[in-house]
Amino acid sequence: MKLAQDIIIKPIITEESMKGAADRKYTFQVAKDANKIEIAKAVEELFGVKVSKVNTISVKGKFRRQGRVGGYTASSKKAIITLTADSKGIEFFEGMN
Repeated sequence: MKLAQDIIIKPIITEESMKGAADRKYTFQVAKDANKIEIAKAVEELFGVKVSKVNTISVKGKFRRQGRVGGYTASSKKAIITLTADSKGIEFFEGMN
């Protein structure tokens, strides 16, 4: 079994994800092989909150050029976590607003 720290890689801090934080939706980059159940348990364990829903998005790598040579950036997976109404917020995101 994977540790929670191996599933949740880092939070995604963008203008769009900060708008979702007002609606109790938080965005994280997660391990590519993690499923929704593992992601929900990892967030509950790390932050001490109650998760109501998990949406996942597989992000394809973008094409980038370095002179004549082109290649793709690494692909990744994002998870949008929705918390229950009675759960407390995640302190990391609360300080960003």
